Amino acid sequence: MALGACLLTMGVALPLRHWLDLANIVMLFLFCVFLVAVRLGRGPAVVAAVVSVFLFDYVFVPPHLELIPADGQHLLTLMVMLVVALVTAQLTTGLRQQASLARSRELGARRLYQLARDLAGVVSRWGVQEALDAFLAETGHRAVLYLVDEEGEVPVSGREALDELIREAVRRGEPVEGEPFGPALFLPLRAAARTGGVMVVTAASEGSDPRKEKELFMTVASLAAIAVERLHYGEMVQKSQVQVESEKLRSSLLSALSHDLRTPLTALVGLADSLSLAGEPAGAATHEAALAIRNQARAMNNQLSNLLDMARLQSGKVVLHKEWQLFDDVISSSLRLLKLSQSSHPVRIRLDEELPLVEFDAVLMERVVWNLLENADKYSPEGTPIEVSAYVDGGWACLLVCDRGPGFPPGRSDEVFGLFVRGSAESAKPGVGLGLSICRTIVEAHGGTIRAENRPEGGACVMVRLPLGSPPMIEEEEDTDGGSL
Repeated sequence: MALGACLLTMGVALPLRHWLDLANIVMLFLFCVFLVAVRLGRGPAVVAAVVSVFLFDYVFVPPHLELIPADGQHLLTLMVMLVVALVTAQLTTGLRQQASLARSRELGARRLYQLARDLAGVVSRWGVQEALDAFLAETGHRAVLYLVDEEGEVPVSGREALDELIREAVRRGEPVEGEPFGPALFLPLRAAARTGGVMVVTAASEGSDPRKEKELFMTVASLAAIAVERLHYGEMVQKSQVQVESEKLRSSLLSALSHDLRTPLTALVGLADSLSLAGEPAGAATHEAALAIRNQARAMNNQLSNLLDMARLQSGKVVLHKEWQLFDDVISSSLRLLKLSQSSHPVRIRLDEELPLVEFDAVLMERVVWNLLENADKYSPEGTPIEVSAYVDGGWACLLVCDRGPGFPPGRSDEVFGLFVRGSAESAKPGVGLGLSICRTIVEAHGGTIRAENRPEGGACVMVRLPLGSPPMIEEEEDTDGGSL
C-alpha cells in the first residue's frame, strides 16, 4: 500500500511536471509520506519516504531516468526531502500512537469507573466477587477473593502451594507473584485499618499473563479492598445495633418482671414467717415446711433484687450517694444478712488497723459485699471458712473475699463478670449469673476495679479495689477540763 501510494503520487505529478516547479512536486511526495504515516504507521512511512526520494530523483530531476542529478543543488534537495520525510513519518506515527494510547486509557478509566460504581452498590461479599468477574471477563483473566473471617484468619483453599502464597501476601502486605498452577498475581486487599483478604488473579486463557498488567490489577484490588472494608464495618454497625436493641429489650423485661414479682414474693415471705411462728399446735412438719418456704422465697427474692438492680444500673438512673465511710460497717451489715440465710460457713475477718475512710455509696457497696459472700457461701463445701480481708495497697483500698470452693473455670476469670454468665452452665447451684455482673457495674461506677482468680491451695478469691482519694481531716474536740476527746 505504501508503494502504491508513491506510484499514484508519481502518476499525478507526471502530467503536471511542465507546469509545476520541482519544489511543488516535492510537496506532493511529502504529503504522500504524511498520509501513509497517518494510515499505516512508522514502517510503511519510512518505506514511502525512501521510495518517494528515489522516484523524485529518477523521474523528475534532470537528467531524467538517471539517479545522479546534474546540478549539485538538486542533491541537497533530495537529502533535505529524505530527512523531512523521515521526520514527518516519525512525528506522525508518534502522534498516532499517543492518540491510540489516550483512547485505550480513556476506555480503561471508564471501565474502572463502572467497576467502582458496581462495588459501591454491593451489599454482600458475593456481590464483590460478581462485580470483579464482570470486569475481568473482558481482559481474559479471572480473580478469586480469599477474605478474612471474624477472627482475622484467611481461609485456606486446600492447596499447599496456593495457601503459602496467600499467607505470604497477607504477611508482606504487598503483591506477590507466583505460579502455583500457572501465572498468578496475589494482591492483598489493604484498607485504612486492616487487610481484608487476598485477591488471586489468574489467566483465563492460554497466553495471557496477569503479571504483565500488574498496575491495573493493583487498582482493581484497591477498589475491592474499599468495598470489603465498607461491608465489614457495615456488618459491625448492624451487630452493634442488634446488640443495643437486645440490651434495651432485656432491661425492660428485667425491670417489668422484678416489679411484678416482688410484691407476691414479699407477701409469700411474710405468710411463711407467720406460719413458722405459729408454734407446736401447727405441727413439726408444718413448721419445717414453713421454714423451707420462707428460705426459698427469700432466695427467689434475692434473685429478683439482682434483676432489678441490674435493670436500674443499665438504665443509668442510679445516682451514687457517696460518703466517707469505713469498710467495717459494710462488712458487718453484709455478715448479718449472711447469718439470716442460715449459712453453715464460719467467716474469718482480717482488717488493716490503718485502713482509712473510703468514699463510696454504702447501700450499693453493701450489695457488692453481700453478693461476694453469697457466692462464697453457695459454692464452698459445708463447714469450710470464708475469709474476708481489707487493706491498703498503694493508692487503693482493697477488699478480698476468698473461699475453699472449686474455683473459677481456667481461662474464664474475666468472663464470669458478664451478664447471665455462670462458671458452669450445668451447675446445680441456684442462680442466673447476675451477682458478679452487678458487682462489676457498681465497682466500676465508683472508679474501681474488680478481679477474680483461683487460689493455688484451692478455692477462689475476688478482689475489689476502690481509689482512696483524700479523706477529710477529723478534728479532735476539747472537753471542759481542757483535755481532748
